[in-house]
Amino acid sequence: MSFIAIRGATTVLENTSNDILNATKELILEIEKLNKINKDMVASIIFSSTNDLNKVYPAKAARELGYTNAGVMCFDEMDVENSIRKCIRVMVFYNSKINQKEVKHVYLRNASALRPDLF
Repeated sequence: MSFIAIRGATTVLENTSNDILNATKELILEIEKLNKINKDMVASIIFSSTNDLNKVYPAKAARELGYTNAGVMCFDEMDVENSIRKCIRVMVFYNSKINQKEVKHVYLRNASALRPDLF
């Protein structure tokens, strides 16, 4: 058993609770699907979002999807000049039988520009 980190990000069109929660759920569900996640093996999930998103914590989406035993936290993303706006990033810390090289990171919508090496 190894401890791995799964990264991902997505963007939203509007700073609304619905947009933030729906996009975050879509991102988490895609990470689950591609990495065959067992929720009981998730140790923690860290979210960050750009400072133009402030209507709801992205971690609420994880709780609504059943991540009730994992530690979840939200932070502000650094405000870097010319960076992607309305962006939610995630890092899932997971106990897994796969190694870090086998992880499928997920970047959706405009956030795919953050990791062109994956596409």
